[in-house]
Amino acid sequence: MSQLLRKPQQNEVSEGVTVVQDVNSENSQLEYVGVKVVDLAPGRSYKESLSNTECCIVALTGKISVSDSEQVFENLGTRESVFEKKPTDSVYVSNDRSFEVTAVTQARVVLCYSHSSKSLPTKLIKADDNGIENRGKYSNKRLVHNILPDSDPCANSLLVVEVYTESGNWSSYPPHKHDQDNLPHESFLEETYYHEMNPRQGFVFQRVYTDDRSIDETMAAENGDVVVVPAGYHPVGVPDGYESYYLNVMAGPTRTWKFHNEPAHEWILNRK
Repeated sequence: MSQLLRKPQQNEVSEGVTVVQDVNSENSQLEYVGVKVVDLAPGRSYKESLSNTECCIVALTGKISVSDSEQVFENLGTRESVFEKKPTDSVYVSNDRSFEVTAVTQARVVLCYSHSSKSLPTKLIKADDNGIENRGKYSNKRLVHNILPDSDPCANSLLVVEVYTESGNWSSYPPHKHDQDNLPHESFLEETYYHEMNPRQGFVFQRVYTDDRSIDETMAAENGDVVVVPAGYHPVGVPDGYESYYLNVMAGPTRTWKFHNEPAHEWILNRK
């Protein structure tokens, strides 16, 4: 059984509150990154207290309100489906705080975690604050929403980004990695991929592999799956007829994204 591919669960922790995914340092190879996907029925709430952990609360679909016991951010969320391809609202909450997420409508929330060394102010990350990029060419095109990039100093460790990949295209490609603490050339960042497909019955292929092949796994990720990337290269291929969405959570000892392309495939970037 794969240690890197996590299938959705239906763990109803209270009435109207269902934990769909929960990947953390206790049940995975990850030390720095955690991710939780929670479905909320209208009017229902999810609460959590953070100790030495920071969290980015992403209003994936539907509308939510978020409180950190001092501030309340109401009616967050911009879309009913991620494939509307509109940026959404998020809230950053630092360690030593509590938060509560309440569904205004039926909602799915992604909670992105990392260890945190100091308490920072809570921050509303509005949809309009997301940096939007179109990357790649040929069959390597993708749309990127930068929710919490390394250029935003509001977090200690977390990096959060959404990526859309067109039908028949590749992303996280050519294969790149960030598993060496070797700045300024490469940073060590663990990563998770939360996947959705359009139409929902689709799948993508994702390979996770290291130079020495101590990790080398190719898997078919389906709607709602999480792929764990403790180290290595991690390209994603999208079959014809389907669109891919994934939300990445990254964290490591230094909050900067410096990656290394696999030399054998780097020539792809230099095509005319």
